[in-house]
Amino acid sequence: MNRNWILLLVALFFLVACTPKVPKRFIQPDELEDILVEYHLAKSMASHDKDNQESSEVLQHLYVNAVLQKYGYTQDDFDSSMVYYYTNADRFQEIYERVAERLENQALILGASEGEIGKFSSLDNDGDTANIWTERRTLSLMPIAPYDKWSFVIDADTTYRKGDRFLMRFMSDYVFQDGSKNTILYVAVTYDNDTTISRNIHFSSSGLTQLNIPEYDAANVKQIRGFFYLKGDRDRSTTTRLLFIDNIQLVRFHQQRFESNDEIEKDSLSSDSL
Repeated sequence: MNRNWILLLVALFFLVACTPKVPKRFIQPDELEDILVEYHLAKSMASHDKDNQESSEVLQHLYVNAVLQKYGYTQDDFDSSMVYYYTNADRFQEIYERVAERLENQALILGASEGEIGKFSSLDNDGDTANIWTERRTLSLMPIAPYDKWSFVIDADTTYRKGDRFLMRFMSDYVFQDGSKNTILYVAVTYDNDTTISRNIHFSSSGLTQLNIPEYDAANVKQIRGFFYLKGDRDRSTTTRLLFIDNIQLVRFHQQRFESNDEIEKDSLSSDSL
């Protein structure tokens, strides 16, 4: 066998051998991924079960427990595993990226296709009311740098008009064992006369969040940028603190154009003369 191939095989062997394995007392990565997908779907189902007399919080607890029982784990098993992965942020981020992709494909995360959040879901990026969001629709944040912040930039095109206003909206789900919940959404719209209009909002609960950016009709939109930032303690936490954001939308509304009184009066006279 070629000497270079032998060296390559030896290097691959040591790479695999040196990759840290998850201790057996914790849920293994592939199974945790499956559980987390069903975990979020269960919470979504509970929040939309209008026929049940129990509160949404109680229902979510029951649905999530049913998922854990299906896989043969207790809440303590799940919590301790989440803490382990949380303290190994790189590995945890990889798992949640796959979870987000699977949930995105199913289009069911947190009621994305139902209720209030769904009314703009079918819009394309054209028309008087349009969903112009071109970035990823799903993300997860942890209060550990660099996983505590996610930025976005959207460049305007010819479909934008003077006087457009914007609405940023999304669903959020906090998975916190303890600690305060505080996330900032910042959005800034820059115009071609160098004017910038910015808005920000703090949100600390799961559910639908919306942020309005008012119209400005003195110039054309040049760019929209912003970020999500999950604030946390300076010291690295040993308990799970995770924010899952889904179905992000940025809705653009063209300004309604009404006829002047003179035009309305002129049309009225024309109609009367017929």
